[in-house]
Amino acid sequence: MSGPWPPGPVWVVLPTYDEAANVVPMLDALLGVFDRHGLDGHVLVVDDGSPDGTADLADAVARRDGRVEVLRRARKEGIGPAYRAGFRVAIDRGAALVVEMDCDFSHDPQMVPRLVAAARDADLVLGSRYVPGGGVARWGAVRRGVSRGGCWYARIVLGVPVHDLTGGFKCFRRAVLERIPLDAVSAAGYGFQIEMTYRALLAGFRVVEVPITFTERVHGHSKMSRRIVWEAAALVPRLRRRLGPPPVAPRPAPAGDGLPPAPTPDPRRTG
Repeated sequence: MSGPWPPGPVWVVLPTYDEAANVVPMLDALLGVFDRHGLDGHVLVVDDGSPDGTADLADAVARRDGRVEVLRRARKEGIGPAYRAGFRVAIDRGAALVVEMDCDFSHDPQMVPRLVAAARDADLVLGSRYVPGGGVARWGAVRRGVSRGGCWYARIVLGVPVHDLTGGFKCFRRAVLERIPLDAVSAAGYGFQIEMTYRALLAGFRVVEVPITFTERVHGHSKMSRRIVWEAAALVPRLRRRLGPPPVAPRPAPAGDGLPPAPTPDPRRTG
């Protein structure tokens, strides 16, 4: 695509639940990234009624910097409903690109400009652990196996050439979110990531994968559970039956983005 890039505001949607230790450092990190890279960036914190005061801390940042907004939701309903609510707000605010990521620093905020740059030639950019140059840090063998196995299972059942279907670090063009019927997206847990990417492929959008390193959180507790894993596993064949197979074999997503090598994660990061 010719012309300036990005073509309009970039909104980062951060779903939170009990992230008091992480939310202010993450907001400060993202605002610093926007400043250094000259991005018209905004952050929407979508808090599901955190009892630890996460939303109040985010509101304090919003009062000092208008690029931050907080959407308070009454109760914890899962990342799917939180992201759907956040996407709608971002689109209503005029977002050209919408980035989704975790608040716990498992997704490096320094990688946001890389995903934004890759969206020049793609409709949906996936931060991928499972393409050359990607990886995970501070995970044990069992969790590595579950994650890789889940991605392989979803890839085979759905018949798509995407390596990391369960990852949650993504950059959408607004057209993708306008085309996907968000009210019809059924997954509440991490199956939401699979469903959104599959729906984008079915709609004919170009999906690319950019290598990232996923780093296990230091502060707080992971929201992953056996229930979430089984929900995602059961969702995959339902998606195939309900939505059908891809109409044609999608072009394999490039294992990278043609950009310079990704920055090495700073071992001094506290998140």
